[in-house]
Parts: sequence; structure tokens; C-alpha cells
Amino acid sequence: MPPLIEVRALVKQYPGLRAVDGVSFAIAPGVCFGLLGPNGAGKTTTIEMMEGISEPSGGAILYKGEPLGARFREEAGIMFQSTALQDFLTVRECLRFFSRLYPRRASLDELIQACALEEFLDRDHRKLSGGQRQRLLLAVALVNDPDIVFLDEPTTGLDPQARRKFWMLVNAIKQRGKTVVLTTHYMDEAYQLCDTIAIMDRGRIIAEGSPDALLAQHFDDRILQLPLADIDGHALPPGMQATRRRDLAEIPTRDINAALGALIAEGIPLDRLGIRARTLDDLFLELTGKELREA
Repeated sequence: MPPLIEVRALVKQYPGLRAVDGVSFAIAPGVCFGLLGPNGAGKTTTIEMMEGISEPSGGAILYKGEPLGARFREEAGIMFQSTALQDFLTVRECLRFFSRLYPRRASLDELIQACALEEFLDRDHRKLSGGQRQRLLLAVALVNDPDIVFLDEPTTGLDPQARRKFWMLVNAIKQRGKTVVLTTHYMDEAYQLCDTIAIMDRGRIIAEGSPDALLAQHFDDRILQLPLADIDGHALPPGMQATRRRDLAEIPTRDINAALGALIAEGIPLDRLGIRARTLDDLFLELTGKELREA
């Protein structure tokens, strides 16, 4: 199956800075593709070129085999990090306003139900909670029944319950055969939603694949977690290293049984021991050496 959207050797050059340096990837129809990277990596610039907002300095972006044009603009939906809505409009009026901008329109009744907007349709959009507003903005991005939807950090600032509710909406979009392009600062979000991720740093793609495949490619161990207070005053067994993460010591090991025996031999209490698998946070730090939320 040919890709829905293809990025070929994409470049964005500013005076003294190459923000995007020859990036290439393809996105198949019906998947969620996540573009991740620390601030300054070039991901936002890449997305803006893919959305048709910014012109590339070099390379090409193809949508259904053609350069971005009128067809793309009619068939794409975009949920920006920040969207200014007309003052004094209700939720219902916002949806009607944006729907009339497109020749192809989704059923507003179905959209309202899909994004769970029924309870506040007649409320001024300025009086919505953060989660309610994000669901409205998602509905606005879907008013033209798009084939591809761009979601730019859609859950930033939401509480955990609102984030998970939003994830359910995104998965429902995927089940309808839509293609989703996601940027996010939450690794658990990328893992839950994305079929494929690409990690950018310094303007280039440094890793690409499914989350599970990338984790299997880079790690073959588990992480032992112990409160720092429990290892204070104890020497770690030879060859064992701990990394501090908040109030925990994290110890990587390929052999859990041997590691536990060595810790017990050193008199380190294990009643508060935790064991976790590697995560995308670990992968991100391994590849970039940076926290994803770095300012």
C-alpha cells in the first residue's frame, strides 16, 4: 500500500541554523505516527512544513503521491498547540462556523457524540475546562472529515483523567481509518497511541520504528528500583551501578535473580523493591541524553 504522506530529504534552513537536515520518512494510511524530540530538535518545524504552514528550503512532501496543494488542504485536519476561537461563540456555534469553511463536511451530530460534547454545546467556549476545550479543538480539526489529522501536543496541561479520555478519542479516530500525526511530550502517550515513532535530534531522525521494536533493539535488561534511603550507607555489589531518579535508585540488570542475591548479600533491604521494564523515556534518554520535557 502506498504511503498517505511521504517526506523526502526535507530541509529547513534559517540564517546560521539548519533546523531540519535532510529528514525522510513515510506514513502509511490508518496509522498513528509520532514525531518526538527535545525542544530545538526540529520536530515542530518539520510538522509545520508537513501541514503546509511553512515552506521547505529543500526536499519534498507528497500527499497521496502529489505535492501539497488544494486536495491536501481539503482533506487534512489540524489541531494546533494553541488555537484562537472567536469570542462569544458557543461550542455549537464554533463547530458550525468551522464546518462551513469546507466543501466536505462531517456530520456534526456524529462529531459531537464522538468527542463527547453533548453536555456543553450551548456553553461559551471560553468557559470550558481544559479537557473540554481540547475535545472541542479535536472536533474542530475533524469538521471536514479529514483523511489525515495533525495533533500537536494535544494533551499538554491536562490532568491524567482528561488525558486518558483524549486517548480514547484518538483511538476511535484510528478505528475509523484516519491517519494521525502526533507530537507529544509524554512518552506514555506515544507508547499508547503510536504505531510508529520517529525520534528527532539536531534536525535529523535518529531512530524510527514501532515503540516495542525500538525498545527491544536498544535494551535487553530490566530496572530494579529502590528508595534511596534503603541503600544509604550500603555499598552496591561490584559491577552494579545506580542512577538517581527523584527519590529512587535505579539499577539496570540482565539477570534479576543474580542481582537480588547480590543486594541481599550486601544487607540492602528489598521490601520496597520495584522492578520495571524499559520505557520510551529510557530510550529517549539513551539516544539523546536529554529529558523530553527539557525547556
